Amino acid sequence: MLGTDGMRPDRGKGCGNRLTRVSFVVQSHPMESNWAAEHLQVIRTLMERSALYRRALAPIMIFAGLLGMAAAAAGWAFSISEPRWFVGYWFCIGAVALAGAFLMVRRQAWQQSEPFWSPPTRRVALAMLPSLTAGFILGLLVIAADWLRHGRGDGMPAPPNAIVLFCLPLIWVILYGCAIHAAGFFMARGMRLFGWALVIMACAAFLFGGLNVGSWLVLVSYGLMGFFFGLLHLAYGVYLYFTEQRRNEK
Repeated sequence: MLGTDGMRPDRGKGCGNRLTRVSFVVQSHPMESNWAAEHLQVIRTLMERSALYRRALAPIMIFAGLLGMAAAAAGWAFSISEPRWFVGYWFCIGAVALAGAFLMVRRQAWQQSEPFWSPPTRRVALAMLPSLTAGFILGLLVIAADWLRHGRGDGMPAPPNAIVLFCLPLIWVILYGCAIHAAGFFMARGMRLFGWALVIMACAAFLFGGLNVGSWLVLVSYGLMGFFFGLLHLAYGVYLYFTEQRRNEK
């Protein structure tokens, strides 16, 4: 059956749908091109700044390593072993480490006359955010469980000290290693290897360390934190410093 214009009605609808689809495709091409151009620009900027990031990492890693070792020694010396105080103590140390890293990166960005919160910086921060958030939430859950137990009496179940002082530090290390590995996709290859090293060694500590540490639990706990968040960071920072110094001499 023909319409008043001599065409089938259903054919006219088909033509209209095809024109709509063609119009949508034509409009989407500029959007896809802009998206691709933005990502190519970010990748190019990251490649150009790889040496700058390498130089920035050395003092940050050294600072974090020294802070982690000092914090582990102080925590063990003062016997901070209650779950909520243990987690709160390391939360404070983590906040100091983040503040120090922030000031160092901001200072180097200012010296290079570059914006601090640039697209590459956002990519690195967003890559690390999920794993770091997971570790933070786990710590909050431990604090909440311990606080409720002390507030409601002994009838409220609380995580055993072995879980908090042995397992939680290793879980933090694994999540932190995942965050470092994710950030390594936008930085030097060594960061990805460092992240893998943290994850593998923490898993090995789970497998071979066990929970039968007895009276050595507090010492082992702070030893793990000092080793992973202190000594390894210090060693990697010193390595970055001297390797970058050799590159500058060449």
